[in-house]
Amino acid sequence: MSEEQPHVGIAWFDRAQWQRLTEVVPDRNELDNTFEAWERSAKKTFKEFKGSGQIVEKVAVKVEDLLAWCTLHGVVPNGSSRAEYVSELLKRRSERKL
Repeated sequence: MSEEQPHVGIAWFDRAQWQRLTEVVPDRNELDNTFEAWERSAKKTFKEFKGSGQIVEKVAVKVEDLLAWCTLHGVVPNGSSRAEYVSELLKRRSERKL
């Protein structure tokens, strides 16, 4: 019996959400300077995961929902907590498909 391969989720932002993200995160200096630069990087990362055989999904992030989740969990919206949030959204998405 084979186990299902885990999915990789990549946080995906539209221009407005990405702009809002840059306004509220404590690690702004670690983000790309522009939406276009972020989008190029995100697309490249997506292709690299797919190319290596991973099952990868874009996970749309609404920043206000992210902030609410961070407040609920007592964390700041930094890279680590954003990744955890995306993982949780991906897990919920998978559970709905069952």
